[in-house]
Amino acid sequence: MTRLGLRLRIFLLFVVIGLGGTAAVAVALWLGHARALETTVTNGFVFAAILSSLALLALTVGIWLVFDENVAKPIEKLAAELRMRAHAGVTRDVDTHGARFLGDLAHAAQAVSTRATDGAMETAQMVARETERLATETARLTALLTEIPVAMILVSRRGQIVLYDGQAAEVLSQLHVPRLNAPLTDFFEAEGLNAAVGRMHKTGREVRFTAEGTDGAQSYDARLKPMDGGGYMMVIEGAETHMAPEAERPLVYDFDLLTHEAPAAVEDTPLSALSYTVFDTETTGLLPHKDEVVQIGAVRVLNGRIVPGEVLDLLVDPGIPIPASSSRVHKVTDAMVAGKPDIGEAGRRFHRFAKGSVIVAHNAPFDMAFLRRHRNRMGVEWDHPILDTVLLSAVLFGASETHTLDALCQRLGVEIPQVLRHTALGDANATAQVLVMMLPMLAARGMRTFGEVLEETRKHGRLLEDLN
Repeated sequence: MTRLGLRLRIFLLFVVIGLGGTAAVAVALWLGHARALETTVTNGFVFAAILSSLALLALTVGIWLVFDENVAKPIEKLAAELRMRAHAGVTRDVDTHGARFLGDLAHAAQAVSTRATDGAMETAQMVARETERLATETARLTALLTEIPVAMILVSRRGQIVLYDGQAAEVLSQLHVPRLNAPLTDFFEAEGLNAAVGRMHKTGREVRFTAEGTDGAQSYDARLKPMDGGGYMMVIEGAETHMAPEAERPLVYDFDLLTHEAPAAVEDTPLSALSYTVFDTETTGLLPHKDEVVQIGAVRVLNGRIVPGEVLDLLVDPGIPIPASSSRVHKVTDAMVAGKPDIGEAGRRFHRFAKGSVIVAHNAPFDMAFLRRHRNRMGVEWDHPILDTVLLSAVLFGASETHTLDALCQRLGVEIPQVLRHTALGDANATAQVLVMMLPMLAARGMRTFGEVLEETRKHGRLLEDLN
């Protein structure tokens, strides 16, 4: 069959339908005729009509199953693989065996994909050379900033953090985990900060003020300097930091945030304009109504990129013994969680880390069930928009595919180091990499806003079982 042309194979399917239907009707009439000789003519022909109808229905279902398995599914899979190459940068070979009944289509798709990949590699090499030059300049800039004994934060006209250096990161981390696109008022008391910003805009000049931390315990001598476009630079003087010149991440920034407009309703917001907090939990077991969280890991995705250094990695005291069978999976033991925050405190920290973002998880209902069960202890409401990468996978690759995290990572070429698999931060980072690759694929399928994606995932949510 694989040596026959695609059109010939489809023609043969219709031949089978025609000949099979004819045969079914002929057999039904013959049996009906035999029955008519024994009873009445009417009963015989009624019997023949019923029998032929059932035979035609069975034949149609059988042909549909063959067509679905050998034509429809391979076409759907081939389209998904081409989108992975076009929009997610996946470079593995096309599965020509799975599409063997589609004639030369899979081989032609492989040829086009290879040609496009070769062209992309040439472009990537040119970009890499330019990127290396820019990276060298950035390294010089960050080294210079590290030597300057001030902490610097760049803020957009909407009051969101656009850049912070290593010293500023250490100052902010004393209040909470530093985060791009977070309001500066998450870290410094709003009344004093807004008053200083108002004076700066009124005079158009640099303003000095005392920045009070939101914890009520920290205060810093600070200066605000206006910038073109309505934003400003905040310089904190005399802050005690312990940054080494060779610090891993002395400068974190995303200048695209300078031009971000105030977001519309989340349903109407483009996927590229949203902030995402991707998280995972490790637990004492698989029953959200009775088991407890032992670890929370989270990373942030902004403008289609994982933000380096903006991570949350918390061990949580579950208040109950951790079964040995669970510890064998996630390697978290009773000794490791002794004295760590309980779910109330850990949940509050994660809630603040995820503020103003879309929460993303692989099989999100499972992880969210633990958080929502303890919301009263945390004193928070989990009203964030939520995306589930299981459902995103179903939207992009079809409900008939496997949608476990391991299968999804293998499909997209994301590697999870074995030592990090089944750790909260390791799985969160893998899920974030998967999300970054799927976002452009969703947009290419015409789902450009959060509301459009949510509508599609709801359709698949009714079809998929819990795969975790």
